[in-house]
Amino acid sequence: MMDGLPSCLISEEILWKMLDLETLCTVACVSKSLRFSVDTEVLPYLASLDLSIVSIDEHALYHILSRFKSLNTLTLNCQRLYDSSLLPFLAPQIQQLNLFSCSLLSSSVLNSIGANCPFLRVLAVEFADQGSPPILFRKNVAYMLNKCQYLERLSLKIKGTEVDASAFQSMEFSLPRSIKFLKLKPMLENNAIHLANRLRVSKSPSSSGFVLQFLSLLLDVISDRLLVAISNSLPLLVELHLEDRPDKEPLPGLDLTNGGLHFLGCCHFLTDLSLKRSRQNYQGSFKRINDMGMFLLSQRCQALESVRLSGFSKVSDAGFASLLHTCQKLKKFEVRNAFLLSDLAFHDLIQAPCTLVEVRLLSCGLITSETVKKLAFSRSLEVLDLCGCKSVADSCLSSISCLQRLTTLNLTGADITDSGLSVIGQGNTPISYLCLRGCKRITDKGISFLLCGGGAIALTLSALDLGYMPGISDNGILTIATFGREITELCIRSCFYVTDLAMRALAAKRRSQDRSKQLCRVDIFNCVGLSADALKLLRKPLFRGLHWIGIGKTHLSSNEGTMITEIQKERPWLTLCLDGCEMQCHDGWQFHSP
Repeated sequence: MMDGLPSCLISEEILWKMLDLETLCTVACVSKSLRFSVDTEVLPYLASLDLSIVSIDEHALYHILSRFKSLNTLTLNCQRLYDSSLLPFLAPQIQQLNLFSCSLLSSSVLNSIGANCPFLRVLAVEFADQGSPPILFRKNVAYMLNKCQYLERLSLKIKGTEVDASAFQSMEFSLPRSIKFLKLKPMLENNAIHLANRLRVSKSPSSSGFVLQFLSLLLDVISDRLLVAISNSLPLLVELHLEDRPDKEPLPGLDLTNGGLHFLGCCHFLTDLSLKRSRQNYQGSFKRINDMGMFLLSQRCQALESVRLSGFSKVSDAGFASLLHTCQKLKKFEVRNAFLLSDLAFHDLIQAPCTLVEVRLLSCGLITSETVKKLAFSRSLEVLDLCGCKSVADSCLSSISCLQRLTTLNLTGADITDSGLSVIGQGNTPISYLCLRGCKRITDKGISFLLCGGGAIALTLSALDLGYMPGISDNGILTIATFGREITELCIRSCFYVTDLAMRALAAKRRSQDRSKQLCRVDIFNCVGLSADALKLLRKPLFRGLHWIGIGKTHLSSNEGTMITEIQKERPWLTLCLDGCEMQCHDGWQFHSP
């Protein structure tokens, strides 16, 4: 019946109303008429394409992009792509280009972008450190910037263990004056100060100088002198994100203090602030900032809508509470590694003027269920992340289950049980992402309570993390395969009692239930109960729709011969990660070998 309809009717009334690529590809398989219409009347006219969720090779990329004639926005996962893979598609019509996970691309691609995309307005590239000389990287960056004079948003990241942070030295001399958004990682503090001074602007938006509104830097150290330079030079900043990774305790004159926070008050338009000290290279913190620093920040920056703080070990409840009670427009509040933060900071939260939408309290050991009960009074809450708050228990889950806007809940390491999951399973909370990683008191019975309790979560849950949970076995996974109809992302890493039986159930998930969505990403890292034979389940037609699977430290990865090669040829869109990366290799792709 579909083949008898005019192609213009098919494209205008049906296909143009479902513009995501996955849906269009699925529809194209229904009939010859639909495939013809997709190929000739939809794809050639699409202006935007996002392939970030899959890692494809050069052949697949050419096969896809050759059908798109009007693209001006392109987003790619480049784990399997080389410089030459992109050259055919770099053209003057490209205005937005996002290249993520570029483990094989060299900085020469920046030269090619500059030469072929002169009207580029948005560029984001994630490079892997390949040990090339920083001077070559700087040369390619400078060439690209000089050619792309309309660039408004620039994000350049180099990821690796020993990245030379001088790669962005002197790039401030090449930045076009159109730049409004700048993200550079990593960068030396001295270079960042020179950058800020070079970008000095007048307070009038009509000025012919720079009008930078967003700045994000990953540094060796955050200091008072850096914040002074930023505050004095960039008064029009709306968002400021700074993170440092010192390898030793900063010297007294080269660290951030209360005085540095005071200077942020010069940025009168600041609404989003992120200050983080990572513990990746050294177990340090901002030891020279206490409650007084938070008082100054809250008084000087009362327009803040989003605050993210990490490593403020000397700040107590009074300091953090001042932000909640003074910043009346505050919607997003994140605190990580705050050893003095306790329930007292949230004691009078109901009287605070702010309306919280997102709260993340990460590795704050003194936080208990009492804080969660206070937060639950904010009916607008959409994200609640309590990762590492080990004193959070079942007693607060009834409060959580009443939050009718909550979509993200992270309870990593919490002291919750099967009974607590029963409460969530019967509630009205439309959770789409739930992380229970390391909750050792939860068993298969809890998973059944969660998905079979008749609540909203069974209809909304799309991503579930059950990693490092000794109480999860085949029975729990069988429950997910049967009742987790909306689940597309599942992590069961280091669940030692999961066997091939569970994998077979997951592999056939879509085939057994027409209304069940396909699994797109599965993490079975260190599931030692799986046999090498489970690798056969990754062959077609099982696991339809699978884009990524982590099989490191399993018997599946020990069978690295012909079977894996055949699977990769049969399913070029599937990434088999053997390196122990977290879901989709977001933080491990830079270490992958070609």
